[in-house]
Amino acid sequence: MKQYRKWTLAALFACLFFLCGCDSTSMKDVAISSPEVLSFSPESGSIGSDVIVTGEYLDDVVSATIGGGKVTILQKVSNQRLSLKVTDQARSGKIVLTNSIGEGVSEAEFTLEYPAPVVSQTGVPSEVEMGNNLLLSGSHMNVVSAVLFTAAEGGTAGNEAEIISQSETEIVVKVPYVESDKAIVTFKYFDGTKEVETSSSSAPKLTVKRYRPEITTTVFEPANVGDMVVLEGAYLNKIDKVLLGDIECTITLQTETELKFVVPTSDSFKNGDNMVPLKISYFDGRETPTLTDEFIVRVAFVYYWENRTIHAQAGETSAFFSPETGRVYSNDVWSQEVDIIAAAGKNTCKTANIPVVSETDYNSVNPYFFISGSSSKFNLAINSPANSNGQLKNFKTSGKASITGGSSYYGTPALSFAYLDPETNPDCAELVNNVKAGNIKKIDEITFPLDVEKKTCAGIKPSVSAAPTTDAWAKDQFEAGVEKTNVTIDAVFLVFYYNVKGYDNKAADKNPVKDVKRIGLMYIKSADFKMKEGTEKDPSASSITFDMYWQKQDYDYSKVQ
Repeated sequence: MKQYRKWTLAALFACLFFLCGCDSTSMKDVAISSPEVLSFSPESGSIGSDVIVTGEYLDDVVSATIGGGKVTILQKVSNQRLSLKVTDQARSGKIVLTNSIGEGVSEAEFTLEYPAPVVSQTGVPSEVEMGNNLLLSGSHMNVVSAVLFTAAEGGTAGNEAEIISQSETEIVVKVPYVESDKAIVTFKYFDGTKEVETSSSSAPKLTVKRYRPEITTTVFEPANVGDMVVLEGAYLNKIDKVLLGDIECTITLQTETELKFVVPTSDSFKNGDNMVPLKISYFDGRETPTLTDEFIVRVAFVYYWENRTIHAQAGETSAFFSPETGRVYSNDVWSQEVDIIAAAGKNTCKTANIPVVSETDYNSVNPYFFISGSSSKFNLAINSPANSNGQLKNFKTSGKASITGGSSYYGTPALSFAYLDPETNPDCAELVNNVKAGNIKKIDEITFPLDVEKKTCAGIKPSVSAAPTTDAWAKDQFEAGVEKTNVTIDAVFLVFYYNVKGYDNKAADKNPVKDVKRIGLMYIKSADFKMKEGTEKDPSASSITFDMYWQKQDYDYSKVQ
């Protein structure tokens, strides 16, 4: 029973304590009277000065003014004391404090002074680095509204520094951009009627370390789009941008003494040589000197893709190459990025290499090709997508699913390939040598005239196939059932990509140089001949590595001379 009474009394005291605590808090949260201002100190001051106010009911003050101008409440020390900071809105006059009940007004008036800021002789360092913080010491630094840095000789209007902190005796600023190494520092402040600036004639002077980039490279060779260009010099890590004309270049490496950038592609560059100014930009774009007005950007008249590798259907899942984009595509993206028309299940061809889709649909698919291994003929073939309705379904995604869902249908683009063998066709020897030497500069109606009547291309009568095999282009290197890696092939092909009319290799009047949309040259340099796992002679795990030249514009037969 006694124990029960003890617990009852304890609970009662706890409740009383809780209720008293709640009453105390609620009383403090709700104002019970308007503020009373009894005194303040100091009686005068300048912008930025602190003023201590004593009085009653100061806990709940929500705003304060001096002379009708709003000032900052720094701290409510207690119910009888708070501190204010004089702002540039303040004027000489009474101090007014406001809470939810009403206002409290001082009897005396605060006198606002407007002294000019003065930097002491020892308060300015002799030098500072641009962009670093700078401490300036003196008197009345709290009235400063802006700090300006102006080049000592020939400078334009001063550049304003960011104020980091300030007190009555010190101000810390971030040194802004300055046009020369010598600078003067002036201050803006309010003189009671307007904002004024201290005199430049008596302004402190200091040396600003600008670390301006200096380029020692003086010779600029012509560069192709995509080439890397190297600049050498000092303080190159301060450079923000490299520009060719108005085109920003990608910076790939940047140190204090070296900078590398890539010559960009641009629609404003025409095929051939483009002369543009080479410029660098630094100090947040404040300075953009020109290194040379005659930097030559060379844009090839052909697309050139080097060292591309594609795999047959049982190898790696990177099987499709487009000479239009230069990309090797993963099998996983065939239906979205390579051949969206065929992937939609449309009947793209009525027979091999003869499209039946609309011209719009046909042109919406970039030309591409692939290689495949035969499990019956035990050879490797380069394939036009539109040539067979039984090839694409054999290619698998990374998830081992057929890219066509197992359906048999043609791809969209119609291509043919002519293996150029100088031994059997001496007319092609010069072209083959130029391809291997990298001397193909143009593919157009002048350099590769198509003679429809003679069925020739650049004077060569090509023997084309929509699926040339290793029996022709690797007859001395490929052996059925024999695995070899990094085999030198050294085979050159003339490649024709046809318009929507396609090319029928079985027609009695077939003409491989008619209805050509683009011309290309492929140089197969090497191959890996590998057998499909679980087979002895199926080379479906093979790959080829090649270079490719590709015409940039559609062929215009009217320009053939």
